[in-house]
Amino acid sequence: MRPRTRTMGADSHLVIVSVAVISLLLILSGRAAAEDGGEFGGDYSKVSGIIIPGFASTQLRAWSILDCPYTPLDFNPLDLVWLDSTKVISAVNCWFKCMVLDPYNQTDHPECRSRPDSGLSAITELDPGYITGPLSSVWKEWVKWCIEFGVEANAIVAVPYDWRLSPSKLEERDLYFHKLKMTFETALKLRGGPSIVFAHSMGNNVFRYFLEWLRLEIAPKHYMEWLDQHIHAYFAVGAPLLGSVEAVKATLSGVTFGLPVSELLCLSQHNCITYADSLFRLLRLQGTARLLFNSFASSLWLMPFSKNCEAENTFWKHISGGIQKDKHMYHCDEEEYQSNYSGWPTNIINIEVPSTNVTETAETNLTSLECALPTQLSFTAREIADGTLFKAIEDYDPDSKRILYQLKKLYHDDPVMNPLTPWERPPIKNVFCIYGVDSKTEVGYYFAPSGKPYPDNWIITDIIYETEGSLVSRSGIVVDGKAGPISGDETVPYHSLSWCKNWLGPKVNITRAPQAEHDGNDVQVELNVEHQRGEDIVPNMTRAPRVKYITFYEDSESTQGKRTAVWELDKANHRNIVRSPVLMRELWLQMWHDIQPGAKTKFVTKAKRGPLRDADCYWDYGKARCAWQEYCEYRYSFGDVHLGQSCRLRNTSADALLQYA
Repeated sequence: MRPRTRTMGADSHLVIVSVAVISLLLILSGRAAAEDGGEFGGDYSKVSGIIIPGFASTQLRAWSILDCPYTPLDFNPLDLVWLDSTKVISAVNCWFKCMVLDPYNQTDHPECRSRPDSGLSAITELDPGYITGPLSSVWKEWVKWCIEFGVEANAIVAVPYDWRLSPSKLEERDLYFHKLKMTFETALKLRGGPSIVFAHSMGNNVFRYFLEWLRLEIAPKHYMEWLDQHIHAYFAVGAPLLGSVEAVKATLSGVTFGLPVSELLCLSQHNCITYADSLFRLLRLQGTARLLFNSFASSLWLMPFSKNCEAENTFWKHISGGIQKDKHMYHCDEEEYQSNYSGWPTNIINIEVPSTNVTETAETNLTSLECALPTQLSFTAREIADGTLFKAIEDYDPDSKRILYQLKKLYHDDPVMNPLTPWERPPIKNVFCIYGVDSKTEVGYYFAPSGKPYPDNWIITDIIYETEGSLVSRSGIVVDGKAGPISGDETVPYHSLSWCKNWLGPKVNITRAPQAEHDGNDVQVELNVEHQRGEDIVPNMTRAPRVKYITFYEDSESTQGKRTAVWELDKANHRNIVRSPVLMRELWLQMWHDIQPGAKTKFVTKAKRGPLRDADCYWDYGKARCAWQEYCEYRYSFGDVHLGQSCRLRNTSADALLQYA
């Protein structure tokens, strides 16, 4: 029997909504519905927001004195290292010393060390400045809206970390997970209520590791009690649940960490340099970026891996006291060997290596190897995670030995868990998995020797993208593979992002609504859709041209006391999703719904979306009046420079929130 479908429809205009999801709920109070799973029966004004940033999203500051020759740009204690664009371009050698780590023991360079900054300022803008600030802004808009809505300074807590380190080194050097545990406990004591965790990108990997570390830190009978007492909800945004293929690309050819390099080059010279000079400097930075990336053990934390392969349960090994030689060897099910590509759309790496016998390799230099007849090798996600790829190119790439060492010591033999294994649903009462979809995303690469020395010894000859339900090469040619129904968020493939759909219950309610303000005319609903674990959920719904939608997958049947939802946002970019006004609107409305004592459903209604703030009101030039007359009115204030600025919420519009209860 097909699921019951109801169509409601849309009249849309983009809602520019605050990123004050946590901020607004913090200044409100009320009781949650008693009959729903995952309820919080306390005062929401006591809730804290814990922000865990992603990779390269925390400032690093110098903790040394370093004199830089031939430039006045020296490094002194507390000087900004990540990110100071001026020093990246003008004093790159000194800057490199302050950023690089020893690839084996993860210690600092002998001449300079850097440490993560603390507080909210460490995650708002990486390179503060009138021009560079907006280019490197991460969480600034979030904090601005929190302040605007009167949130107390102790209600929002950032937990920056040294994103260069592996999880075990984070604890070994900085006691990061001990401090994170203390942060939750301090927030509970200070505010009187549990926390809401908001993690982005690799910050989700950090939080996952923390939950497993905590399992070993706390007596088993108190573990769930601690979680229920300290964490009310977990919002996983842009989580690379099965890794990201870009991590492999960065390991072999470098990555610029998502920075607008051309703009920074232009700004650092105070005028735009020529294209040729800009390209030369970009290539130089790309090689430097590979050296840096390969010195960070965290680079392997984002490697893609197979959904079909598990490692042994470290928790039970600690409890039983058992010790086995191969304690973290992968155990793959039959599907791994019967299906292609480890469940991914295609082979992730296709690389050409010279057809030279191993015995000849030691007697042949690198140049002659690269001139030999090449052989193309292909590798799946499993063969990347278990090190097969790097063993195969060990004779041709000097970094392979380092990678194999780190894979075994810092990941496969990690004392808490092997992070390169599929996620189970976190044992948190309320879990919301949120990510962008329908953007052209890289899923595979073709590499070949470049003829140049390390770090530029590999070049990318082709890239495979997922887009519009198919796989295409860089030249636009359709290639064979197992394309998903939609694509990822430009950085993480859909296959990895959507893994959290496995956390949903056996029956799921699906709602697709326009991202913009709407009156309900384009809202589509499918109720009680059957869901089998391990299978994707693809709604049978239509899409209007040039309309961006948000699709909600919500438990129809949940485990007692648990609540799970997955949100897919069309065209939401991985790096910018934390600044998405649509996302923040939906987060806020869900929290508003939760605090209402008369709420009859577990999730907020999606039937209608009207203006919530003055900024959401605008002038309708076709009707010569403010749009959304039910919510907005024309009310001029001194200083308004256009008609739209004078459109504001009606004095009684606060009552409109009651429709979301």
